[in-house]
Amino acid sequence: MDNLKSVLSVAASGMKAQGERLKVVSENVANAASTGTTPGQEPYRRKVISFEELVDRESGASMVSVADITRDTADFELRFDPAHPAANEDGFVQISNVQTVLEMSNMREASRSYEANLNMFEAGRKMRTQLLDLLK
Repeated sequence: MDNLKSVLSVAASGMKAQGERLKVVSENVANAASTGTTPGQEPYRRKVISFEELVDRESGASMVSVADITRDTADFELRFDPAHPAANEDGFVQISNVQTVLEMSNMREASRSYEANLNMFEAGRKMRTQLLDLLK
């Protein structure tokens, strides 16, 4: 495998991984205000994504992929709302453990990483095109 093709593969793996991260973040944000529907039922638990390094055997390039998507074990927030159908005997409702500010920070970081990989992909594609033009 040539070096330019390797650059494209590395950038593509980064874009795919950050795209998955954005999906997880958007799901977390969408469910940030969720509660259980009945007493004792847990609300939405935040998802956490982790990555792993993959080495392409053909080129030796280090790429990234999603290793696992797990649930955050942090405690739920309690809100006093005795009229809520999911309120416990003390009148408290469990709220999702999603922290919107943290998720927005994750979204911004994933978006910028995606853009960086896209720029690297475009630069590699442009270099490959220039090389082909030189060889004509």
